Amino acid sequence: MPSLSDQIMDPFLGRWRRLALLFGVRTAMAFQFESVAALAPMIRSEFSVGVADIGFLIGLYLAPGIVLALPGGAIGKRFGDKPTVLVGLALMICGGLIMALTGVWHLQIVGRLMAGIGGVLLSVVMAKMVTDLFVGKEIATAMGILINSWPFGIALALLALPPVAVHGGVPLAFLLSTAFVFVGWIVLAVFYRQPEIQAVAHVGEDWPSGHALWAVIVAGAIYGLVVGSFGMIFGFGPLLLAERGWTIASASSVTSIALWLAFISTPLGGLVADRSGRHDAVMVMGFVASAVMLTAAARTDAVVAAFVGLGLVSGFPVGVIMSLPARVLSPSIRAGGMGIFFALFYLFIVVAPWVGGWLAGWAGSARVTFDLGAAMLVAGCAALWLFEALASKAHRQGSHWSSPAGKSS
Repeated sequence: MPSLSDQIMDPFLGRWRRLALLFGVRTAMAFQFESVAALAPMIRSEFSVGVADIGFLIGLYLAPGIVLALPGGAIGKRFGDKPTVLVGLALMICGGLIMALTGVWHLQIVGRLMAGIGGVLLSVVMAKMVTDLFVGKEIATAMGILINSWPFGIALALLALPPVAVHGGVPLAFLLSTAFVFVGWIVLAVFYRQPEIQAVAHVGEDWPSGHALWAVIVAGAIYGLVVGSFGMIFGFGPLLLAERGWTIASASSVTSIALWLAFISTPLGGLVADRSGRHDAVMVMGFVASAVMLTAAARTDAVVAAFVGLGLVSGFPVGVIMSLPARVLSPSIRAGGMGIFFALFYLFIVVAPWVGGWLAGWAGSARVTFDLGAAMLVAGCAALWLFEALASKAHRQGSHWSSPAGKSS
């Protein structure tokens, strides 16, 4: 006889309902990530720190991914997906509480680092969970929806946290972001049940090898190149427009247009790819169109139109890229493979802004950062060709696992 908890959880048993729940939990991560950037002026005043210190604190949330994404996948396999995500959320809660309840700068760094470590576990394992649910079944659409939790959470933080900090102080705003994560922990713990097929731990291989390994590495590089190029818009867009005479407020407002439109284009790209079956074509068109729009946005006087165009095309290939690992990863090696995928991704998104900033200083203009983003997208096209070659060899060697719906055309 089903338990009371089973009866309560029954509405959440479908894969789309599970995805909606995971979307909500991952939104809490994005909300916490953006808390520092959203409150930057007030944090600078409260702790008497400079812009460089704020930038360091922002990046610290993602930096652990370079080292921990790889073992994060193995940890998920060893202890289970749901328990690992719950531990990640617990670390995020502890880190958030440290930041909210202490007024010492070095403890802000400790709390931010702890929260970032939890966020890495959540990102790696949650992507694997969605892959398990949707492999061969609208996976690009599902990944596009999951990824959209990031801009959604960032937008919520930008709207909600500054007014709270103005009226109650920075600690209260940090407590609000931590409370959001805590609600996510409760919801996942109570309402999420792993499908039966994932309830039993896989046995056998832990890590991909041969051509499958190289294919996953290339897929992670593609994802890092594309997201890194997108980061040029938000990292350097306001500065680019300020150089052309725009006020900072107006430049930031125009730049944010791309974020809101990407919220629409990301799942739409996945849906088009799944419905048409032409996954590679969707990615290449997205890469090329985004590269063209980045180059144009850096030079045209029609700034608003350019950033609208960027938002409409830049999110199109992202969900499809996230479906690439499923092409070469069997269930027994998926956890380790996703760790490899995200390790490459984190490396690119941490290094890309630094390279962009160095180039801007060397060239004397932020325009070169948009050119860098365009070049990264062109490199993504070449990397996609390499991925297809490696995936084909992995298929012939029988070292992959896929389904017709997961293949690209």
